[in-house]
This record gives sequence, C-alpha cells and structure tokens, in this order.
Amino acid sequence: MNIHEYQAKAILKKYDVYVPEGIVVENPEAAVQAAKVIQEKKRCKTWAVKAQIHAGGRGKGGGVKIAKSVDEVLLFTKEILGMNLITHQTGPQGKIVHKVLIEEGIFYPGDSEIKEYYMSVLLNRKTSRNIIMYSTEGGMDIETVAAKTPHLIFKEEIDPRFGIQAFQARKIAANLNVTGKAFREMTKFIIALYNAYIQCDATMFEINPVVKTSDDFVLAADAKVNLDDNALFRHPDYAGLRDLTEEDPAEVEAGKYNLNFIKLDGNVGCMVNGAGLAMATMDIIKLSGGDPANFLDVGGNANAETVEAGFRIILKDPNVKVILINVFGGIVRCDRVANGVVEAYNKIGDIKIPVIVRLQGTGAEIAKKIIDESGLHVFSAITLKEAADLVTKLV
Repeated sequence: MNIHEYQAKAILKKYDVYVPEGIVVENPEAAVQAAKVIQEKKRCKTWAVKAQIHAGGRGKGGGVKIAKSVDEVLLFTKEILGMNLITHQTGPQGKIVHKVLIEEGIFYPGDSEIKEYYMSVLLNRKTSRNIIMYSTEGGMDIETVAAKTPHLIFKEEIDPRFGIQAFQARKIAANLNVTGKAFREMTKFIIALYNAYIQCDATMFEINPVVKTSDDFVLAADAKVNLDDNALFRHPDYAGLRDLTEEDPAEVEAGKYNLNFIKLDGNVGCMVNGAGLAMATMDIIKLSGGDPANFLDVGGNANAETVEAGFRIILKDPNVKVILINVFGGIVRCDRVANGVVEAYNKIGDIKIPVIVRLQGTGAEIAKKIIDESGLHVFSAITLKEAADLVTKLV
C-alpha cells in the first residue's frame, strides 16, 4: 500500500526519525494558518509547499515550491491545489492534487554546509536479506546516478537474525563522508530508519534527500513509504492511511471482490486462477503476438459472482480486443467455472469482443460441453497452444 509523504513522515517521526515540521492542508486559508503555526514553532524564514500525490518527480513537475513569505505560501498553495500534476511516474494522464504539505524550510540560499544524500531500505530477494542502499548524490534521479556513476551507489545488507548493527551504521556514515556531530547524527538516523522499516512492516523506505543541515542535524526531507498489504492486519491503524483517489479505479473495484488485479497496456484481457498460471498465460499471450491488458487472478474459489466482476473490470478497458479465461480445475471444478462464465456472460449482455475459455482439470470435459453448447460468442480450447492460436487469430 502506497501512502502520502506526510503520512510517511508521521510514521518516521513515531520511530524517532527526524523530519521537518509540517502540516497538511486542503485549502489556501488553512495553508496560511499552517505557515504561521510552523513559523512560531520553528522560527523558520522559508516554507516548502509540496503537492501530495503517490508519485515521485513532483518538483520537476511544478508540485514543490519554496515560499519566502506567508503571501507566497498562499500563492503557491492556490497554484498547486487542484492542478493536474504530471511527472515521470504519473504518466501523461497525471494526478489531481487534493492536498498540500506546508513544511518548514530547511534550505537556505548560499548555505554551502547543507548536504543532500540518498537512502533507501528494501528487500534483496536474491539473498533474502534487507538492504540499505545509499549515495552521496541525493536529490537526483537515483536511476541516473546508478547508470552513469555506479561507483557512487553503496549497499549494506542486514542479517535479519541480528538486525542492523552499530558498526554497519558507522560504515554507512563514513561512506557518506560525514564527520563529527553529523557522523553521530547520521548513525542514529540510519538505525532509527531501519528499525522503523522493520517495525511498520514496510516493503520500501526511500528518503531522497536525506539532509545534513548547516548545524549538523540529519533529517528526512522527503519520504516515500510502501507498506506490505499482507501485514496490515498487524497495524489496524494504518487502514485509514489508504487514499483510494490515488489508486487505479479498476484495481480498487477488484479489491472489493478479493481479486488480484493489475492493469497493463495490452489488448488481451486475462482471467486466470492462480498467480503462477496467470504469469504463464501472459507469456503465452506475448508469444502468440498479443499483449496482456491485465493481470487478474480470481483465486481458488471462482464462481459466477467473481467471474462477472472480472468480466466487468476487464471490459472497462477500451484497449481490450479479446478475453482469455484460463482456469485449472484443482480446488475449484471446471464445470462450476464454466457455468459461472455462461451466467456472467448472460447477465452482463452485449459483450462485443470474443472470449476464449480454456478449462483444464477436474470436470474439464463437462465444462467444455457447457461452453460449446451455450450459444454464446465464446471459443473453447483444451491446450495452451489452442488458446494461443485463437489469440493470434482473433487479435
């Protein structure tokens, strides 16, 4: 589950990771009040006005501005709220900004003592260990840094049996070339950041930039946090952090029916039971000359309701030219799925694109007969090759 920057920083603060003082607002008047509260509390001379969307690259898209007065806070808030912010992560369609974060300014013009670093915590799936990735080149696109200057990217793996050790935090701080008080603050920051990552069951923490201020404090100037959906039952308070307006409407609808759905850019809709079979189905579609329009796993309890929901979600994509249903009858019988397909097809009505149904496993022969005798514009297949050939023909 993705969350907003202001939400991520609230989590970090809870685990003693230092973050700038900030208040999230939804209208210009509240932004002015927030700026005054922050000024009184922190004696700051500037403020950052930051669009809150689930995407990076906001600054380059005009979604982050530094205000030098309360009047500028008001002006920039009016400009950013309601704007369609387009970044390299939103795609050309962009995202509408509904909230902005008013935050104390920590950058001062001409202050050469301020340094920016990159740091993230995530899982290295190859070694089954968490890894801290960091660089002296913060505030930039880390992908560009990795491609052009890979020697500036450092990695530190953490043994899950022992957690992060003090010597590892010191090693990271040394590689970032900080000394004195900043070294001690960076060490504390790294340990707190890693512990926050573990304790809130995150899949990724990305802090870009980590800032060393002119008085040698270290803080998270930005924060991108992804939480593990499978661990949310341990954190009931995190449920309220979800912002459905930032998620794909089709994926939100799929979640209501416990369907695992991810939208893609292709022309062949997929409805499959089981993640592994879904991946194999997508490979078959590619090999046959088509492109998957989605990943849709209906799970092991497919019935008329879930099949109907899957149909409706797939059909909302105007790029879909054909639907391939590929089900292996193990936990669920094929004939049950076939009846669900027919029932859902008749209930939806007026499905103008062809549907390919491949059902194998328990009750497969009965299922094929149900499909063939349904009188619907549905093509049945037995083998994956038959299904692939039909995709080639119909696409």
